[in-house]
Amino acid sequence: MRRTKEEAEQTRQAIMTAAVDLFADRGYAYTSLEQIAKAAAVTRGAIYWHFKNKAEIYDALHEQLYLPVTSQLLQDLELEQADPLQQLEDTCVRLLLDLEADQAKQKTLKLFLGTWMYCAELTDLLEKHRAKKEESLSLFARFFERAQQKKLLSEAADPELLTLSLRCYMKGIIVEFLDHPEGMPLKYEAVKLIAVFFQRWRH
Repeated sequence: MRRTKEEAEQTRQAIMTAAVDLFADRGYAYTSLEQIAKAAAVTRGAIYWHFKNKAEIYDALHEQLYLPVTSQLLQDLELEQADPLQQLEDTCVRLLLDLEADQAKQKTLKLFLGTWMYCAELTDLLEKHRAKKEESLSLFARFFERAQQKKLLSEAADPELLTLSLRCYMKGIIVEFLDHPEGMPLKYEAVKLIAVFFQRWRH
């Protein structure tokens, strides 16, 4: 039974990997299930065993990308270290280094950085994905709130605004990295780049 479950998961992952490549090369609207099946070396029936339709594959890719981030933030929040700002700073660095080390994640992330990939068929998913992103961002805000409670952040600071600022800052780094990885080696630059942001807000 274990082997069967492992093989099923391997098939599911092969489908998702093939879908990422095709969505990136052809666009979601111009990619068919037949093309995904051929690229994954599986039957169309195998796809339907794991996914109801193409949109569900797309949704699974989004879940695979963002769920680990949310899980990591929740784990970090449970630890509640003495310095929440340093804790969040370390988390941001770790997220960037994990991205640099995972080419599959890089390819998937490119699909979700903007709304250009979403077509009419994916309207409902667009709202769902935005809600997931906001959920993750609310977790970032909790680190700033804790820092404020511990007097490590000015009482005048706005945790929501800081979260939005960090979101924009991180997105800028990620976009630049994905556009030209060789020009921004995160293993050398991530710590310094994130430190620039957090040094500004230490009380």
